[in-house]
Amino acid sequence: MTGEETDRTAENGSYTYAQAGVSIEAGNALVKAIGPLVKATARPGADADIGGFGGFFDPKAAGFKDPLLVAANDGVGTKLKLAIDHDRHEGVGVDLVAMCVNDLIVQGAEPLFFLDYFATGKLENGVAERVVASIAGGCKESGCALIGGETAEMPGMYAAGDYDLAGFCVGAVERGEQLTGEKVAPGHVLLGLASSGVHSNGFSLVRRLAADKGWKLDRPALFDSDVLLIDALLAPTRIYVSSLLPAIRAGEVDALAHITGGGLLENIPRVLPDGAHAVVQADGWDQPRLMAFLQAQGQIEPEEMARTFNCGVGMVLAVTPENVDSVTRRLEAAGETVLRVGEVIAGDKGCTVRGSQGTWSAKSAWEATHLG
Repeated sequence: MTGEETDRTAENGSYTYAQAGVSIEAGNALVKAIGPLVKATARPGADADIGGFGGFFDPKAAGFKDPLLVAANDGVGTKLKLAIDHDRHEGVGVDLVAMCVNDLIVQGAEPLFFLDYFATGKLENGVAERVVASIAGGCKESGCALIGGETAEMPGMYAAGDYDLAGFCVGAVERGEQLTGEKVAPGHVLLGLASSGVHSNGFSLVRRLAADKGWKLDRPALFDSDVLLIDALLAPTRIYVSSLLPAIRAGEVDALAHITGGGLLENIPRVLPDGAHAVVQADGWDQPRLMAFLQAQGQIEPEEMARTFNCGVGMVLAVTPENVDSVTRRLEAAGETVLRVGEVIAGDKGCTVRGSQGTWSAKSAWEATHLG
C-alpha cells in the first residue's frame, strides 16, 4: 500500500489492520517458511506440526511410565540488544532454548517440548526466520520438539528493528528419580562444566562497558585475534542436556546447579540441603580470557565477578568421591571440559568462593530475599 493509498483509505473512513501496522500476510508467510524447521525437531511423543491452537505431546510414546512433569521458562535478556544492533540473530534462539532446558536438566528431567514467543513492532520475516531457525537448532541439540509458539506484531510497543523472546519448556523425569539435592552431604565433590562464554547473563554490564570504553565490537578481540569481539560476546549458551542425561540416569549425579544470574555464589546453594555448605576454589581453574578481559576493562571486583558472570563454569555437579572418575570420563567423552571446582562441607547452607583475590560467601538470592 502506498502512502497515497493510506491517506485515501483513512479519508474514506475505511481502516485496515495493515494500515495500523500489522500484516496478517507476513505472519502467514512466516508460519509457512518455518514449517520445515519445526518439523525437523520431531521426536517420539510429538509430531512437531504447527498451525493448530495448541501442541500435543504423549509422554507414553516418549517411553515414560510414571513421569513427573517439570516446567521452565526464560528469556535471553539484553544480550538480544547486541544481537539486534549487529545483525547477528543466528545464536539467540540457542540461548533461549539453553536457558530453559539447562534449568530442566538440573531437576533430572529430560526436555520434551518447547514453545517460543517472538514479539516485535513490525515483522521482518528474514530476521524472524533466522531466529526461529536458531530456536529449532537448540531444540534439536537438546532433544526436545518445537511444538508451537506465538509471533506477535505490536506496532508502537517496540523501536524499529527491536524484538523480544520468551521460551517455555516442559520436561519429564520418572517418579523417584528427580534430583532434589537431598542426597548431597559433606564430602561431596563439586565438578564444573566449562561455559561457552558469557552465556545469557550480565549483558547489561557488558553493554555498559562496551559503551563507556568505546569497544570496537566488529574488530578482533584483544584476547583472541582469531575472533571478532562481538562474536566472542554473543557465543550461544552451551546446552548440557545430552552430556548429562547418561550420568544422571546412571545415578552418578546427586545435584546440579545451572550457573546463571547470581553466578557461582548464589546458584550453588539453591541445590544444597540444610547443613551443607559449598566451598569453591576459584584458583582451581584458569579464568577464560574473555572473563579476564571483562574484569580488567571494568576493574570489576572479584566478588562482583562471582555474582554476575559464570566465570567460565556453566554447570556445577555434586557427586560422591567414588563417582568422580566415572562422571568425568562420561562427560569428557561427550565433549565437555570438566573442572574440579570445590567440595561440600558441613555448615550453614550457602556458598563460599575462595581464591588468591579473596574470600566471599553467600546464600541463594531467593533465600536471602525470603528468609532473611
